[in-house]
Amino acid sequence: MRKRQAKKRPLLPDPKFNDQLVTRFVNMMMWDGKKSIAFKIFYDAIAIVEEKKQDEEKSALEIWKDALSNVMPHVEVRSRRVGGATFQIPMQIRPDRKVSTAMKWLISFARKRNEKTMAAKLAAEVLAAAKEEGAAVKKRVDTHKMAEANKAFSHFRF
Repeated sequence: MRKRQAKKRPLLPDPKFNDQLVTRFVNMMMWDGKKSIAFKIFYDAIAIVEEKKQDEEKSALEIWKDALSNVMPHVEVRSRRVGGATFQIPMQIRPDRKVSTAMKWLISFARKRNEKTMAAKLAAEVLAAAKEEGAAVKKRVDTHKMAEANKAFSHFRF
């Protein structure tokens, strides 16, 4: 790289829960710079999770964080060309990449659900992920299986 790495800009915590992770999630969910709409969707989803939750001692935000940690992958496969052949090499993931990958999967699989509003879709996906089920958790399991299957190529690490 010719240029130096860009500085990490500090994120402001969200107004309701005072949490930077929430702001990061909302920023990822936002379309066309409509941040207030993205915040409304997130807070509505958290309210729906609060209504539908079975676990009484946990708050809706804790359920969302549990769902996020259940979706987080620990290893991923990276493509690497070695002598004309392309190998899928399993690698550990940096902590910040784990979080962003989990958020990305949670949002994308929530968008693919068939509830009526985005808040309902997100709430359903969060509740499913908190119970270790749902499409986002399946994606993590598939990623781990792929890494396990390609463990033989781990000596090609770069």
